[in-house]
Amino acid sequence: MSELAERKWQSSRRQRAAAPAWAVLAAVCAGQFLVVLDVSVVNVALPSIRTGLGLHEAGLQWVINAYALTFAGFLLLGGRAADLFGRKRVFLAGLLLFAVASLAGGIATAPWLLIAARAVQGVGAALLSPTTLTILTAAFPPGPARTRAIGTWSAVGAAGGASGGLIGGLLTNYLSWRWVLLVNVPIGVLVLIAAVLWLPESRGGTVRRLDVPGAVLVTAGMATLAYGIAQTESHGWTTPDSLVPLLGGLAVLAGFLAVQARTREPLMPLGLFRIRSVSSANSVLLVTSAGSFAMWYFLTLSMQNVLHYSPLRAGLCFLPHTLSIILGSKLAPRLMGRWGVRTVGALGGVLMAGGMVWQSRLTPDGTFAGTILAPGIMMALGGGLLLTPVATAATTGADPSDQGLVSGLLNTSRTLGGALGLTVLATVAASHTGSRTAAGDSAEQALASGYSSAFLVASGVVLVGTLMIVLLPAGARRAG
Repeated sequence: MSELAERKWQSSRRQRAAAPAWAVLAAVCAGQFLVVLDVSVVNVALPSIRTGLGLHEAGLQWVINAYALTFAGFLLLGGRAADLFGRKRVFLAGLLLFAVASLAGGIATAPWLLIAARAVQGVGAALLSPTTLTILTAAFPPGPARTRAIGTWSAVGAAGGASGGLIGGLLTNYLSWRWVLLVNVPIGVLVLIAAVLWLPESRGGTVRRLDVPGAVLVTAGMATLAYGIAQTESHGWTTPDSLVPLLGGLAVLAGFLAVQARTREPLMPLGLFRIRSVSSANSVLLVTSAGSFAMWYFLTLSMQNVLHYSPLRAGLCFLPHTLSIILGSKLAPRLMGRWGVRTVGALGGVLMAGGMVWQSRLTPDGTFAGTILAPGIMMALGGGLLLTPVATAATTGADPSDQGLVSGLLNTSRTLGGALGLTVLATVAASHTGSRTAAGDSAEQALASGYSSAFLVASGVVLVGTLMIVLLPAGARRAG
């Protein structure tokens, strides 16, 4: 770069950096909202998608998994690309790819086109999501201001997942299932304009080489493993139909780790896990997410299949959950300053697990107030209190040049844990439903029994993750 070009770039950077802090926060939080929203927004629309495109149940599952698995698999690549090539640049590229894929999915005329579009959507989200947190950490200095910004980022992301049912229900009920995807296009354009105008550019490294083979290996390994878990529902755990993809997925993931240990510029430097804050926070999030994804998925199915709510009514019933998880995320930074990261995180995990045990008492003749509202608020509030301390701990102690990678690891742990956990819990639910159907229960009773068993297992998983919070370093106990 010439001296003149360098001076122009520096001048432009200073001008962009002068953007109001609220504008930077608004732009990155909007991007994070879109990413997390699309993990859950299609749930309420799945019956309409099945009718509209003639999808069978297995294909319907991959409408969810295609997005979640490519999102998780390429998050590491997205985080490293943000550090190497510029966070704003990668944010814009990811947002553009996400919007284009949403358009393709919204106008899809065949099942494979929709699933392919969802997979590409996941890649765009993987480029977009890690840049949101790293732009915040670069724009806000360490201390209370950064903690509040991360709290807002966590709340918006959590609200995106929580409001997916409501938004999906409204769009499906009054427009069509296609609008759960098409709505991303106009919103994406607005966020793109705001990002161009307001976001400052920053980067954390100078080496311009990406480990694309590593990203492909980890994505293929996770997808194969998830497919194997799904196969156990109909074939059991010991048949070749299940064992071959299960062992194959584990073998591919082992190959990914071997490549990471030998390559000069790994996608996931294994030495990063020697940092206690990084390794412990990711372990906690991986396990707790394996249970917490059940909250939104099985609540949606329970309301529509057991209580026979319409998509719109089911979506409206998620409003208290959305408000509760936002409240928990906003309360967390204040409580962390008084009680510490470990205590607040543990409180959130216990509340979430307790809410799941309460939710497992679902019955076909239950009411919204007695069956959905109170346990849902308890679960959602706990989830909000849990996420912010873990995210804060994960970004404490890592080198600034690795912030994008750390963010990518954090999101990977959350999405991977959720995707694999949901596959296991869905298998548990299906098994119990089948046994109760064979015993002569009505369809609603059998489904309620299956969903209840999934909530009970999920509560145990969340409690295990909560116990692991003790692994978080004592140095991360105070937040600003």
